[in-house]
This record gives sequence, structure tokens and C-alpha cells, in this order.
Amino acid sequence: MRAFIFPGQGSQSVGMGRALADASAAAREVFQEVDEALGQHLFRLMTEGPEDELTLTENAQPAIMANAIATLRVLTKEGGVRLADKADYVAGHSLGEYTALCAADALNLTMTARLLKRRGQAMQAAVPVGEGAMAVLLGADVEKARVLAEAAAQGEVCTVANDNDPSQVVISGHRGAIERAVAMVKEHGIKRGMLLPVSAPFHCALMQPAADAMAEALAAVDLRPPLVPVYANVTAAPVADPDAIRGLLVEQVTGTVRWRESIAAMHAAGVEHFVEFGGKVLGPMVKRIAPDAMPVSLISMADIEALAKTL
Repeated sequence: MRAFIFPGQGSQSVGMGRALADASAAAREVFQEVDEALGQHLFRLMTEGPEDELTLTENAQPAIMANAIATLRVLTKEGGVRLADKADYVAGHSLGEYTALCAADALNLTMTARLLKRRGQAMQAAVPVGEGAMAVLLGADVEKARVLAEAAAQGEVCTVANDNDPSQVVISGHRGAIERAVAMVKEHGIKRGMLLPVSAPFHCALMQPAADAMAEALAAVDLRPPLVPVYANVTAAPVADPDAIRGLLVEQVTGTVRWRESIAAMHAAGVEHFVEFGGKVLGPMVKRIAPDAMPVSLISMADIEALAKTL
């Protein structure tokens, strides 16, 4: 069995998508459609920068999605590989869940780009810059992270945002609480804590205004049943009903990204092959979660051509 998986924020970099667009008309069509959907030169920003503008949440989210969908379209149109024939499930990390739904034809590309632009704007606007923060905990499992977060909260928000793999958890909340947590890692048996260079505290209760905005945006969207079930971030379980998916996408804004549990559940269901599109972030996580799984990450034409020969 096989799952197609899609990366989240942080996987963006200046130059992304350029080589793929140079090599494939299918990729160029994706980037052009996203530019037209958003009314901006996002592809130029992706390929030329500046980096600080690309890193802005409202730009990074649709850019990462566009790059991943372009990679998938090249595999489909030039490699002759159809998702419905070769994937049993799809999943994405945070914003990658929208990419997964687009890949599985639950959302069209134009609507996915607009939703992610709105999501990025809403998340940025939910908390004034400087009031929130996120930190990655290395050498921490989710239970250690939860105990640390509770100890550091002291009346403020401090919670597990991303349960990435058995050795990496991200916490999110008020800046003071996150800074206290980083200072307390050693006494909680955690190897290291580092503040992340993000502009807002994603996946915590402070994001409620963004969740409300996405509930309104998603209510107006034509969301179809995906070609294959999607593993939802907030439940780590497969879902295919459009109304259920809509609700889970709203919950995801404030909820924990249960990535470790999602990969473990897919592996337990029989998935051995995990194909990551447009990044090389999730593959190593898969290996740490399910050591006998076989992840592959697709970025270049050579990556795509090599995989197409094996499918």
C-alpha cells in the first residue's frame, strides 16, 4: 500500500519550482493557474525572492502547495501515474492537508490557492506580532512535551502544536510561556528547545480568530469526496465525507497536528510506501516513526522519472 504525503510551512526556499517549470509544461501550468487565482506574481516570488517576502505566511502557504501540486502533475502527465491508481491514502502536514485534498480532487487548484492565502492572512492577523511564539523540542516525545507545556503555561497558552515524530515536538502559545518552556527543557529530560523563526503561534487556542475566518471561508467552498481517504491532522484517522473534512480543517487551525500518529496509523493499516511531493522534510520523519517504511521524496525531474519507472 502507498500514501502520497505533502509538506507544511518551513519547506519553502527561494528558487523552489524553477527547475521543474523549466523542464515541464505541466508544472508551468500549475504555477500560472495559482498566480491567476491569487492575482499576484507568486511564482516569481518563489523563484527570485526576496526570502523574507516568500516566508510571509500568506505567501509561503500557497507557494508550498503550488510546488507540491506541480510535482504531482508532472508525475501524472509525464510519468503516466494517476493518484487514484497508485495511492491508497493522502495526508499533509498542516497546510499540506489542503494540498492533499487538492491532489485527491476534493478541492480544485484555484480554490486551494485562495483558501491558503486566506488561511495565511487570518493566522497572521489572529495574534499581534511579538505576542506569540513557537519552539521545537528535540529529544522529546509528546508526553514529555505536554508536561513541560503545562509547567511553563502559568496562566498563559502553551500547548503541543505539532507531534512530528518520536523525537521532535513543537509547542505554541504566548511568547512568555514558550520562552519559559525553552528555559525548562533540561529539567524535563528534553535534549534541546529552540524558538522557531515564525511570525505567529500556529495550532494553539490563540488561533481561534483564524479558525472562525476559515469556517466562514470553507462554508462557501465546493468540497467534493476525495479520490482516496485523507488522514486528518486532528484525528490521525482517515476521512472521506466532505462535511466532516470541512469541520476538521477548521479544528486544525487551533488543534494539534498529529503527524506521528497519522503515519503510524497508515503504516498499521498496511502502508509501506510513502511518497512526499515537493519537499524532503516528511520522509525522514516517516523513517523515525516507522523504521521499516519506505519513504521517497520528489523534488526534481530526476526524482519523478525514477519513481515513475517503479510504479
